[in-house]
Amino acid sequence: MKRFMYTSMLAVALGATACTVTDLQRTVDGVLAGTANAPLTQTEVAAGLKQALEVGISNGAGQASQTDGYYGNSLIRIPFPEDVQRVENTLRQVGLGKEVDKFVLTLNRGAEDAAKSAVPIFVNAIKQMTIQDAWGILRGDKDAATSYLRRTTSQQLYQAFNPIMVKSLEKTNATRYYADLVNQYNKIPLVQKVNPDLDDYATQKAIDGLFTLVAQEELKIRENPIARTTELLRRVFSQQNQS
Repeated sequence: MKRFMYTSMLAVALGATACTVTDLQRTVDGVLAGTANAPLTQTEVAAGLKQALEVGISNGAGQASQTDGYYGNSLIRIPFPEDVQRVENTLRQVGLGKEVDKFVLTLNRGAEDAAKSAVPIFVNAIKQMTIQDAWGILRGDKDAATSYLRRTTSQQLYQAFNPIMVKSLEKTNATRYYADLVNQYNKIPLVQKVNPDLDDYATQKAIDGLFTLVAQEELKIRENPIARTTELLRRVFSQQNQS
């Protein structure tokens, strides 16, 4: 009896040894494929989209809040306000180009500083998302989730983000530099006086920049399986092109 049990155990051991790493991987892949192909519920789709947006905003805000996160990125760098572009041109013509450049730098530094506080504001907005448009977003354009978030939460995000942006502009002296530039410009004979709302401009541009980075992160998750860092993301986005 003992001999029989020993022989059986040996056979099992040899059988396990004969199972190669490739065989094991195939088995695991099969299990994962079965899981990925399982029908998704609306709740899972909504949860997956929220998770994707949270990953996107966390990564995007992380990039933006680094030194030169805005200033060094041509896609989101905040320029001199467009509606007073003539101010910049005139100031450069009268030899104040360095002061203009200093302002633009501090303006972007303010956005980088404010971006550090963006994540909880955006995540709170993401949590309010319903499942009504979940499937349409999943199978929509490559930035559909980001566009949905922008469309449904922009006003809320602006109201929450604006005070943070104002403090950051003051912290980096961007507000003071801009006031100095405008005052110097207004002293130039025959020019049309200006006094635009820098806080509003900077806030909107900072939010636009964050959405640009979130859209990039969403595209990664949609197109690159490696970017799907959780099982839920893998399940949801593996079926995005299925009918």
